[in-house]
Amino acid sequence: MKRTSTDVLALPPAETLPAYQQARGEGAQRKSTPEQARPPRILLVDDDSCMLGIQSRMLRSMGYPETTAAGSASDALLQLEHDPHSAEVIVCDLNMPDMDGIEFLQTLNASPFRGSVILLSGNSRRILHSVQKLLGGGQLVILGALTKPAGRDALRAMLECWRPLTAPRPTAPKFVFTADDLRVANRERQWVLHYQPQVDVRSGALVGMEALVRWNHPEHGLVYPDQFIAATEERGAIDDLTDWVVQDALQQRARWHAQGLKLQMSVNVSMQSICAPDFWRRFCAFASKAGGPQNLTLEVTESRIMTSSRVSLENFVRLRLQGFTLSIDDFGTGHSSLTQLCDIPFDELKVDRSFVDGASNDQIIRPILEGSLGIAKRMGMTSVAEGVESRGDWQLLRDLDCDRAQGYFIGRPMRVEAVEEWLTVWQGRLAHLVEG
Repeated sequence: MKRTSTDVLALPPAETLPAYQQARGEGAQRKSTPEQARPPRILLVDDDSCMLGIQSRMLRSMGYPETTAAGSASDALLQLEHDPHSAEVIVCDLNMPDMDGIEFLQTLNASPFRGSVILLSGNSRRILHSVQKLLGGGQLVILGALTKPAGRDALRAMLECWRPLTAPRPTAPKFVFTADDLRVANRERQWVLHYQPQVDVRSGALVGMEALVRWNHPEHGLVYPDQFIAATEERGAIDDLTDWVVQDALQQRARWHAQGLKLQMSVNVSMQSICAPDFWRRFCAFASKAGGPQNLTLEVTESRIMTSSRVSLENFVRLRLQGFTLSIDDFGTGHSSLTQLCDIPFDELKVDRSFVDGASNDQIIRPILEGSLGIAKRMGMTSVAEGVESRGDWQLLRDLDCDRAQGYFIGRPMRVEAVEEWLTVWQGRLAHLVEG
């Protein structure tokens, strides 16, 4: 198929770009400010002098007067070394002699320069997508990629995603927790659950909540699971934590049911816990005290399922026989997805956020999302898309007939006290989200 000058890759909507960047840890913080009204200073880097002239004139006619050009990567580095503030957005060709665009941007990533980049190349979309992944996660903000020649509309759309650089966001401190710390947390019940809503994609109705554990640490404040889950597994504290999470979530599910909210409750379960022979009996006992296993989903991360054994498979089967729902979480990020779908009786397939966020504008990850949803439908499984960050993501899921959605566009994880207010706001948004 012939590509046009408006081909755009991995372009997040302008209104969601800060969240898009922060979710990937890219660069310093950028946000909307009064300064945003001014156009960025642009540096074009291309070994084709004719192309440089065309692009320079086009950008100036589009309202970007501070546009300069460099005929090679070396010239661009000299210019930025002399004045690091001379450019805020670099539009860079990947195919250049001597130092190519990849080496140039890797060098720039290691320099004091802090800015944004638009990749420009005549190469295939797959190559451009891979280059974006290669360069992502550094100090540079990759706004996206365009196939050559870049058209006015495509270039303008990407430049409108630019945000001025502000002070870097302080990084969260890394804590090291001992076995004693975890025993005290379990004994004193220092854990707290936040809940993130799941909604029906067709109707927008609230249908479920995912219970997400936080540690209300007496010294460090609210600590997120990426800081302590691995430690609980390594130090033998994961079973106690999992048992508490499930019991507390079941109690909250019962309270919501009593208020008329019939919600599916989802909890994350460690494969380390599932490998215990008595796991299914423990969970059946918990569920029997709180209304039964119906409307309780146990989510297991796909990459961890590779450690499954005969004992864990028996636990999975017995749990399904008792009426629990089993979900394969982060689908697409592991190495044996299809094998696990064949061997383990999952009811639900939860597509990883990396294949959802921005998929409406990314022609590389969109087919993966479509394929995952197709697998779920053909296997009679409920499909859930996590990482819904924008209206574009939401609309794409409606177009693809996904069952349920979860993400910041819908609602962030919240304390139970905030759910009622969120629900009121969400219901007010529905008329515009489910029309058609």
